[in-house]
Amino acid sequence: MKSLIVIPARYASTRYPGKPLVGLKGPDGVEKSLVQRSWEAARSVSGITRVVVATDDARIRDAAEGFGAEVVMTPETCRNGTERCAAALETLGTDWDVVVNLQGDAPLTPPWFVEALVEAMATRPGAEVATPVLRCDRATLESFREDRRAGRVGGTTAVFDASGDALYFSKEVLPYTGRDFAEGELVPVFHHVGVYAYRPAALFAYSGWPEGELERWEGLEQLRFMERGVKVACVEVEARGAEFWELNNPVDVARLEAILARRGG
Repeated sequence: MKSLIVIPARYASTRYPGKPLVGLKGPDGVEKSLVQRSWEAARSVSGITRVVVATDDARIRDAAEGFGAEVVMTPETCRNGTERCAAALETLGTDWDVVVNLQGDAPLTPPWFVEALVEAMATRPGAEVATPVLRCDRATLESFREDRRAGRVGGTTAVFDASGDALYFSKEVLPYTGRDFAEGELVPVFHHVGVYAYRPAALFAYSGWPEGELERWEGLEQLRFMERGVKVACVEVEARGAEFWELNNPVDVARLEAILARRGG
């Protein structure tokens, strides 16, 4: 599979302006920007042909080139990471079997999550879009609920059918369970990991569609595919002991730094 990872990075985030350049300290005390840690995560994935950072901001471009990343400049009009990946593809060409969107706020994404996506696209030639889902443990579920109680927009949950095709994604905790779970009990809630694999044709189709109503309400770009009848394959991945969280809010900086400290880098 000839595969490309695109890391979309936008400075003018509504909820968290300048997020890609926020510094995260590792256990060695060295601070690296969010986009650099995301780029390093992308570089650790096996079998990837090329990794680029896609941005519309000179500050992000300069920072990324400073740590050695290849940068593709994209229009300011891109409304989300999927549109930015499509814009990057217009510069890089379409000669790719799969394009991976590794969002710049998920530097803790284990490499095997992305490898599982690429494998799924290789073994399911009819799949147009794929994304990983991770079964929540008790602590992660409580983190979701804590964010909701505090009025924060946190992680995303996914609900999918028996074939693994997505039924819905939401910033709410779905499915509703109405109870707590004991330590070690199987939790029926899946954390959506903000990584996507696309066929180039699906990417270009997406950028030509108007924003969907559900996409606008939830703030979740993948819903545009579903609103247009394109199935999104959910690929279940295993944590293998690794902790995973995205940087959605300023409070998440401490969460991510604590995870980096626990895993040693």
